[in-house]
Amino acid sequence: MRSRTTDSRIQHWLDASPGGSSIMAVAKHHIQIQEALQKILPTALGAVCEVARAEQNRLLLAVPSAAHAAKLRQLAPSISRTLCAQGWNLTEISIRIQADLRQLKSQWQRPKPMARPLDASALQAFSELHQDLQPGPLADAVARLLRHHAPEKSDDSTN
Repeated sequence: MRSRTTDSRIQHWLDASPGGSSIMAVAKHHIQIQEALQKILPTALGAVCEVARAEQNRLLLAVPSAAHAAKLRQLAPSISRTLCAQGWNLTEISIRIQADLRQLKSQWQRPKPMARPLDASALQAFSELHQDLQPGPLADAVARLLRHHAPEKSDDSTN
């Protein structure tokens, strides 16, 4: 991890050097496009897709595998339309497979749901509802919900 002193030296060099301001402008441009892509792409694909280059009206995206590239090629027309509608003049999208990209990015994992367990009164209400329901898909779903949220018992009980 870099220190703040190193970060400030880098920032000072970028601000002072003639080419530094253009480097910062390109980096900011890529970051803005990356953020726009994150909102457009499916979460798993957006997590592994990187903006490699954006020049004139052409966007080059890097992905870690052929499967990701194939999916992006399918989505490219809609991505281009959406970016153009957002004000980006990027009408041509190219995809590059960059196998080491996986090593550079952390492995994407599906976020765990933020579900809260049902309390006793909710379980009682669902139990009463289940008793009033006619047999069928809804009754089966409520029964699964009750089994899933039932307090764990130390002995094995069968349902």
